[in-house]
Amino acid sequence: MPEFPDWLQPMAATLTQDRFVAPGWVFEQKFDGIRLLAFKQGDNVRLLSRNRLPQSHAYPAIHAAVAALPVEDAILDGEATGVWGRPGEPLYHLFDIPRLNGRDLTQLPLSERRNVLENLPVARPLLLVERLIGESPWEHACREGWEGVIAKQVGSRYEHRRSRAWLKMKCESTQELVVGGFTEPQGSRVGLGALLVGYFEGEDFCYAGRVGTGFTAKLLRDLRERLDALEIPARPFTNAVGLPREAHWVRPEVVVQVGFIEWTNHGKMRHPRLLGLRPDTPAADVVRESP
Repeated sequence: MPEFPDWLQPMAATLTQDRFVAPGWVFEQKFDGIRLLAFKQGDNVRLLSRNRLPQSHAYPAIHAAVAALPVEDAILDGEATGVWGRPGEPLYHLFDIPRLNGRDLTQLPLSERRNVLENLPVARPLLLVERLIGESPWEHACREGWEGVIAKQVGSRYEHRRSRAWLKMKCESTQELVVGGFTEPQGSRVGLGALLVGYFEGEDFCYAGRVGTGFTAKLLRDLRERLDALEIPARPFTNAVGLPREAHWVRPEVVVQVGFIEWTNHGKMRHPRLLGLRPDTPAADVVRESP
C-alpha cells in the first residue's frame, strides 16, 4: 500500500478575486471541511489529510464505504465534512481520482478523470461533487450560503502543487490562523472571551486580531481546557499592534478557521468569526493567504 507517495501531493487551488464564466472551465461547490485522500488496495484503506495525518478514526463510515468499492486499488481525492468545522453527517465529497486499478490517471485531462470517477458505483457517505450550470456560479454559491466555488480547467492535468488551473472564489474571506492567546470571559459567557490569533511570516508570528463569535458553550469550555494546558508566561507574537492589556498567552499550536469580511489597512481582520478547528493543519504552515 503506498505511504502517500511524494509524487501524489494533492493538487491545490489558487485564491482569486476574479469572477468569470468561460469556455473550458467548470465550477464546483467549495466545501467547508478538510481535504481528504483515500488510498485503497484490496481490503486495506487509509484516509489521510492533505498534510498526511491519518483520518480513518475520524471518519469510520467513509473508511468502510471506500473499502466496499468494487475496485482492486484506487486513490480518491475530495473534501470530508461533518466532523471538523461544522458538525453533521460525515460525508466524503469526491472530485478527483488520481489512480484506479493500477493505472496512474494524473496525466489525463480533468474531463477524462471525471468520467472515470462518475463510473464508480458510489453511495452515501460517498458523494460526487456536482457541477454548477447556468447562472453565475459565485452568485449561486453566495446565495446558498456556501464558502465559495472552485473553477477548474477541463483540460488540466493533476498537478502535485498549487495551480492556477484550479481557482477558488470565496463568498467570504476565510483564513487559517494560529491561536496565540485568549481573554477571560465577561458576564455570563463561559470558557473564554476571545481568541487572539495570528499567522507566520518568515520568523515572525504576526497578530491578526481577536475572534469572539462563532462558538458554542461546549466549544468555549473545551478550548479553555485545551489552551490552559498550553499557557506560557510571555506573548508568542513577535509582530503585534493592538493586543489587549490583559490576556493569557499560549504556545502557538492550535489552528482555527476564521471567516471575515476583509483585511484592514492595519493588518487585522474585519468582523471575524470562528468557523471551526483545523487539526489537519500544522501551525507552522499557517501564513496569510492572499490572491
